[in-house]
Amino acid sequence: MFFQFLLRRLLYVIPMVFVVTLVVYSLVLLIPGDPVLVLLGENATEEKIAELKRQLGLDKPIIEQYFTWLSNAIQGDLGRSIFTGQSVSEAVAERLAVSLQLVTAAILIAVVVGMTLAILSIYYAGTWIDYVVRFISTLGVAVPHFLFAMFLVVLFSLKLKWLPATGFTSIAESPGGFLRDITLPALSLSLGGIAIITRHLRSSLMEVLDADYIRTAYSKGVSRWQALFGHALRNAMLPVVTTIGLMFGNTLGATVVIETIFAIPGLGQLAVGAILQRDFTMVQGVVLVMFMMVVIINFLTDIVYALLDPRIEY
Repeated sequence: MFFQFLLRRLLYVIPMVFVVTLVVYSLVLLIPGDPVLVLLGENATEEKIAELKRQLGLDKPIIEQYFTWLSNAIQGDLGRSIFTGQSVSEAVAERLAVSLQLVTAAILIAVVVGMTLAILSIYYAGTWIDYVVRFISTLGVAVPHFLFAMFLVVLFSLKLKWLPATGFTSIAESPGGFLRDITLPALSLSLGGIAIITRHLRSSLMEVLDADYIRTAYSKGVSRWQALFGHALRNAMLPVVTTIGLMFGNTLGATVVIETIFAIPGLGQLAVGAILQRDFTMVQGVVLVMFMMVVIINFLTDIVYALLDPRIEY
């Protein structure tokens, strides 16, 4: 039955991917400015403009351009940059590794800190710890990523001089350098995730701790700590799994701003540079990969949720 569930989810993903590619291709065409005029200049002759459009395939009907691009994308060919001539697939793959390290670090921080705060809030319910945690969770939702990032830079880089404000070291090159460079951007990205996980897990724990089987556990002499970790936490984690899956897409999208602030050579910075240059092939490749990552993570989240919760009907 699980394989039927898996097949049904895959059948949902296929039309979703088609719609995503169509939206990506259409939105990029709405970017202001003509890349041909950017390349040739405003004083270019009609003959040169027509020749360059022919070379880039821009003289063909939009539908034909889309299906040509889609066919090549399915084969892993996202075209070449209009300005540098670099393969878009190679550029995206190189930058994707950087962005994934940043997003993974941010989500790990959000999960660990968010779960810790939620558990402390429930265990010390009604105390000052509970009120502080609720204030932090509200503040985390209200404060934008870029504002928190600038605050961290001013405090830890300019004032205290503990951590660098820019730069990136891959974890494969130097784990120590990676931790030093990734701390501030990962913290900036994780703020919203910490708040969301704290609020969702706290709410879920409150509901679970009010269940009949928890009262039965208390009547058998189980302590609040044992009831929390031994009985309630596992059931309360199910909504958090979905939250983490959805959070991945939000965090990946926020890298566009954070990577620009911290000068991290990831997908976000690549997308910003491509948009400013009107390099539509590069923009299409970056946005498509980001969309596909979100679709894949959501698909995996559905699978994990079904495996964890036996109440799901395959």
